[in-house]
Amino acid sequence: MLKEVKFTIMLTPEDRYHHSHVRFKGDILSFAIQYETKSEGEWLPVVRYDTGHGFAHRDLLNKKGKKQKTPIFAKDYNESLTFAEYDIKSNWKIYKQAFLGGDRNGDTER
Repeated sequence: MLKEVKFTIMLTPEDRYHHSHVRFKGDILSFAIQYETKSEGEWLPVVRYDTGHGFAHRDLLNKKGKKQKTPIFAKDYNESLTFAEYDIKSNWKIYKQAFLGGDRNGDTER
């Protein structure tokens, strides 16, 4: 039996985490999780992990929407989803700082 799970967690009034996955008999078939921040009254995606192109990957975005795609090298989607959840929940403040222009290397054009 397929089971779809979707939820949103507010991290702060200006930061949120979206989670969606489809599971069949304990195996993740697909997922998409995304951290967003509110800037100038608009919700903007900062980092997203998903399986949308047939493989697990991370998209880092800049304010202009430009993406930097990086594959996740894990044994399956279960492991990829666990990694993605941990990364966003542990590092969302770092992602936000870089997104808003506070990258220690001055790289705001990701």
